[in-house]
Amino acid sequence: MIATVTPNPSLDRTVAVHTLHRGEVHRARAHLDPGGKGVNVSRVLAAAGRSTTALLPSGGSEGARLGALLQQERVPVAEVPVRGATRSNLTLVEADGTTTKLNESGAALTPGEVRELVERATLLAEGSDWLATCGSLPTDGPDHLHADLVEAGRRAGARTAVDTSGPALARAAEARPDLVKPNHDELAELAGGPLPTLGAVLDVVHGLRGLGVGAVLVSLGADGALLVEDDGAWHAHGPAPAVLSTVGAGDALLAGFLGAGGSGPEALRSAVAHGTAAVGLPGSRMPAPDDLHTETVHVTTVDTTLTLTGAAP
Repeated sequence: MIATVTPNPSLDRTVAVHTLHRGEVHRARAHLDPGGKGVNVSRVLAAAGRSTTALLPSGGSEGARLGALLQQERVPVAEVPVRGATRSNLTLVEADGTTTKLNESGAALTPGEVRELVERATLLAEGSDWLATCGSLPTDGPDHLHADLVEAGRRAGARTAVDTSGPALARAAEARPDLVKPNHDELAELAGGPLPTLGAVLDVVHGLRGLGVGAVLVSLGADGALLVEDDGAWHAHGPAPAVLSTVGAGDALLAGFLGAGGSGPEALRSAVAHGTAAVGLPGSRMPAPDDLHTETVHVTTVDTTLTLTGAAP
């Protein structure tokens, strides 16, 4: 059982245009998907027939619509009713794969709603192997919320994973989760400067592990992913796909890793196969088992001199 918590879920509308020209009228195709990092992780797991539950605050007609979309995808949902409306995000995707995201901040949660979210997560973690807390915080959300969720999961006996950024990632790392999954940009933000090589990334990863983080899984976009844990460090990459959308690719990567056991090089192989499949799908669509090509992913020991090409999903 892999439970996910998404403190700031969303309705994700993806609009596809050939080329975006500011100030002009465009003909476009649109699609609506459930959104939020933890939500996406549960979507991938449910599509693979894995046991999962997505815990999230839900408010207004947008929250009801999000729940209905997840029901259509057969994702079990645990909702915390909130007074604010669930946010909506807009993603513009051009024919060459260029992606422009317009994300709402998300309505603030009251202190009582935050407490209920943590309490529900604790109950959910009691019957789970993993509790993964993922994504951005809603408006005025406390930086320590992901850390609180990590501590709640640990008390309940579940392994804990975190996928967030900025101050929330720093606070969560101090709570000693079993796994953190930053991307290249998020890790560079945490380090306070660019990380041009795999060796530079590895230095920051070792710093996180020095805080008590069990393992670190870094998504590196076109450069694949890096995994560092007690038993070793590995780098995995696959053939470059035709990019249709990068939205949710890192979420698919985390789902692939947790679904394959959450440790070791074979779980890393699964992670990269999932992330690669996701960027080849339109909008916020998450990969299903038939979309995966695990055999094309190569796993090697870490080459610290490898120069990285850019931002990650």
